[in-house]
Amino acid sequence: MDTISLKKYEAMLGELLAMLEAELEQSRVTAAPVALDGSMGRISRGDAMQVQQVALEVRRRREQRLVRTQSALQRVAKGTYGRCGRCQSAIGGERLDAFPDVVLCVRCASTPKR
Repeated sequence: MDTISLKKYEAMLGELLAMLEAELEQSRVTAAPVALDGSMGRISRGDAMQVQQVALEVRRRREQRLVRTQSALQRVAKGTYGRCGRCQSAIGGERLDAFPDVVLCVRCASTPKR
């Protein structure tokens, strides 16, 4: 990968990292445990718990993407960014444009791991 492309993806990853960190900080409130409140009805409490569970799942996915983004930035620093983690072939630019934190090329991502 040429230096200009590498700098572009490094900037994209930096922006993605900042966005994910901000979203995780904002989601702390909605993912907090539902308080036992005597004035809250059973249905309202059930709704609150469902909202909390959805927020927890969204948070879990953001945390996973944050780890992938940090890993991608480490690969940029090592000079291995843009290579498939399984077959070591180049990952297409269109795929990296859509998902700069991706680890596998399209072929390996669509092939079950053996």
